[in-house]
Amino acid sequence: MSAAALSDAHDALLLDLDGTVWEGGRAILGAVEAIVGSGVAALYVTNNASRAPGVVAEMLRGIGLGADSRDVITSAEAAVELVASRIPAGSRVLVLGSDSFKDIARSAGFDVVDSADAEPAAVLHGHNPATGWAELSEAALAIRAGAVYVASNVDSTLPMERGLMVGNGSMVAAVTHATGVVPDSAGKPAAAMFHSGVRRVGASAPLAVGDRLDTDIAGAVAAGIPSLHVLTGVSGFYDLCAASAEQRPVYVGADMSALGCSAGVLSVGQQGGFSAAVVAQDASGHRVVELSFDADAAGVWAASVPEAQVGSAVNVSPQLCALRTVLAVLWESSAATSVEVRPADDASARALEAWW
Repeated sequence: MSAAALSDAHDALLLDLDGTVWEGGRAILGAVEAIVGSGVAALYVTNNASRAPGVVAEMLRGIGLGADSRDVITSAEAAVELVASRIPAGSRVLVLGSDSFKDIARSAGFDVVDSADAEPAAVLHGHNPATGWAELSEAALAIRAGAVYVASNVDSTLPMERGLMVGNGSMVAAVTHATGVVPDSAGKPAAAMFHSGVRRVGASAPLAVGDRLDTDIAGAVAAGIPSLHVLTGVSGFYDLCAASAEQRPVYVGADMSALGCSAGVLSVGQQGGFSAAVVAQDASGHRVVELSFDADAAGVWAASVPEAQVGSAVNVSPQLCALRTVLAVLWESSAATSVEVRPADDASARALEAWW
């Protein structure tokens, strides 16, 4: 197995923020060190439209990451670009979102209003903790009157220090429920933000990194960019097991330290002495997988792991090796609706304890 780090094979990192690099602005343990240590150009591609790129860059510098506004791509920028292709220049737009979102719309030449009575041509909907019933109602009135509806993103949750808070998608759902209109979404999982990042740095071998299958990873797949999924945010072990082909990452790591691991370690496949087999499935799509452990096979595999990977021990832990082994079996076919993994021995049972 090659000792080369995953980051060595790429010339740009397209990094999600919430749940990947930080939680509510607080750096996730080891993330900053991993990004800096990779030596690879980093772009931050975020669905959170509540802050201007310059503000995000300042926050990144505050946790030890060198960044300026050009290193940040937000879904607010993508949403304004999308709506510009749908309505005439200079049109009135109603923006549900932060002041920075409104500033981006103004900079693009739009007349930002705050009432449906102004007859806006479009409603732009981005995350803002201050959004309430009154703002949502103005949006609903404008959309019912014919305004184009564009959301910066439709993430149902937002990872914060205390846990998963209400995301923009949950607020969008209220407007959709009231109007019957589903917005176009400019952010991930659409591919546009990834393509924009690649063009911005002229990358030929980018790697996308994220914590959420239905946005970060699905967006990378849509853009044709290899991806690394980290288990520090929204999507966990069993989410990966049931992932559809459109949401399957190339690599799976515990956290950002995976950038220092080899592709062979991080790729799905039998490893760590584990083996797996589907032992039952039903018409509803539920699958049962049996996980087994062989100590002799584990020794052979461990000997093949380069010494350079010792610093990333968490990525070769039994629970991660078991996960990649199970995924290799499950991903041979279409997605399961649900998955149950049963241990065949004590070592497998211990590995599965961490999946919860």
